[in-house]
Amino acid sequence: MLAAADDIVGYAPYVARVPVNPRQRRHGSDNRVEAERAEFALDLALRGRRVAVVSSGDPGVFAMASPVLEAAAAGTRFAGVPVGVVPGITAAQAVASLAGAPLGHDYVTLSLSDRLKPWQVIARRLAAAAEADFAIAIYNPASRSRRRQLIDARDLLLGHRDAGTPVVIGRAAGAAEQQVTVTTLGELDPARVDMRCLLIIGSSQSRVMRDASGAARVITPRRYPG
Repeated sequence: MLAAADDIVGYAPYVARVPVNPRQRRHGSDNRVEAERAEFALDLALRGRRVAVVSSGDPGVFAMASPVLEAAAAGTRFAGVPVGVVPGITAAQAVASLAGAPLGHDYVTLSLSDRLKPWQVIARRLAAAAEADFAIAIYNPASRSRRRQLIDARDLLLGHRDAGTPVVIGRAAGAAEQQVTVTTLGELDPARVDMRCLLIIGSSQSRVMRDASGAARVITPRRYPG
């Protein structure tokens, strides 16, 4: 799909990951202009261009499929523009595969970013997921300007989970510099987490096991005690 496109549109660092094709135009933008980016891409398509809007993982998970489809359905301007969603591997699955099988049972995905929803909503959902004993994949855990949310989230989770609960920190999954760290909820250090990270918080049943090489493998069993 990328090779067939005339134009590549997306957040600038994601556009930079797409191999350069001299016949294509590349349009990188800031990560705070999703709605404008969606309309820009649709406008290019309306003029007959074949456009690929890129995301870092699966476009339907905290990414660009939603804003593009919203913009396409708003009014009649883009009624004639066909929009397809090409699935990818989202960060939760990428990090889980590197760590073992921490999402082997029921789990929840949740973003800690309060840029598009208030913190009160995030905290309520996080508490509900923790009380229901889901494993939790946390997107957008921290940024340079958002440091308090992860501290508050950890403290909230410790009200429902044992301090020894396994936690996976996956950074830059799929990139050459990827790192995976296994720690515990009690020892989770927010200072080690940034926007390139995804966290997986285990359920009460999650365990750390060692493979033949001695590497830590986080497992959430598919069976749950009666």
